[in-house]
Amino acid sequence: MIDSANPIAALPLLELDVLRSFIAIAETGSFTRAASQVHRTPSAISMQIKRLEEMLGYSLLLREPKRASVTAQGEVLLGFARRMLALNEEALSRFYSPALTGYVRLGTSDDVGTRILPAVLSSFARAYPGVQIDVVVGRSIDMAAQVDSAELDLALVTSGNHALHGEVVYTEQLVWAECAGGQASTRRPLPLSLAGAGCVWRESALAALDRAGITYRIAYVSDHCTGQRAAMLADLAIAPFPRGLVHKPLKVVEAETALPALGSYQIMLLQGSNPGPLVDALRSYIVQTFETL
Repeated sequence: MIDSANPIAALPLLELDVLRSFIAIAETGSFTRAASQVHRTPSAISMQIKRLEEMLGYSLLLREPKRASVTAQGEVLLGFARRMLALNEEALSRFYSPALTGYVRLGTSDDVGTRILPAVLSSFARAYPGVQIDVVVGRSIDMAAQVDSAELDLALVTSGNHALHGEVVYTEQLVWAECAGGQASTRRPLPLSLAGAGCVWRESALAALDRAGITYRIAYVSDHCTGQRAAMLADLAIAPFPRGLVHKPLKVVEAETALPALGSYQIMLLQGSNPGPLVDALRSYIVQTFETL
């Protein structure tokens, strides 16, 4: 019976180990693969989920023959679970990690800086308030060179087929994007909004159009996503864009236009030759942030 004077105190507590198993199942779509990740048996995590569903009074997972998928209520819990685990790690890091001070030099490309960097900087600053992060935003090709020359400690760069020596932290589909209701994708030569030479998106787009024999013209050039987006919003051009950056009023170009597929690209984390505890700590936060996407 819930204590009417203090109903919150009588509520059950969510166990982090159980939430970790739930997240693993949601992300892998499999009890077996999730069990391997959390170092438990499939039957053990199955019992964990059963107890969790009984406690909450909702079905959290749809158990199909070859896949486990998250229900609507499971999606709600998934957001809470990820934040709770992140907060737990942040709290522990304040006690288990040394009191780090100093500064780290981080380079990032424009699109990564816009989408990922705020979350990384916010959580890292709470865990390590004595560390200063110097951020440089620029072209991926320049960031890679600055890591090699020890001007940067870490860099997040976009990569296609380049032989960069780094850690792939995210893979994303590249699509053709345009303004909803626009006509740019129907024009020939096809007007393009691109970044400058050396950009992976640019190289992928031009190579795909050349293979398909589609004539094009570069109508607008900007090394910043906001500039490329402005050209699309004005219906001056279309652009190769990560699917995760295509938001209204932009849309993915319809398949009927017969434009060639662009495949995917990778976001890589490059690290200098002289890592230390500051660099290692920031690298860990960056990798964790991408894992939650």
